[in-house]
Amino acid sequence: METVLKIDKKDNLVTCLRAVKKGETITVDGKSITVNQDVPQFHKIAVENIAKGETCYKYGQVIGKALCDIKEGDYVHVHNIISAKDFTA
Repeated sequence: METVLKIDKKDNLVTCLRAVKKGETITVDGKSITVNQDVPQFHKIAVENIAKGETCYKYGQVIGKALCDIKEGDYVHVHNIISAKDFTA
C-alpha cells in the first residue's frame, strides 16, 4: 500500500494514507522526503517548500494559502495554512 496520495502534478501537498512518524522517509514522484513532524492519517505533508502567502494545492485544487514558510516534509494543517474559503484570491 502507498503511504501518501498525490493526484495532480501541480499538488504541493499529499495526503497520508496512514499515520506517518517524524523522521520517516516517504517517496513522491521518485523523490525521497523526510517527514519533519508526526502526521496523522488523512492529513497533509508538503512535498516542496512553500513560501508564506503561496498557494497550497491538493487533488489539483487550491485548498489555501501558506500562513508562514512551510518546508518540504512539514505537516500541513490549520496551524500553517488558511483555507481557500477564508481568503479572497
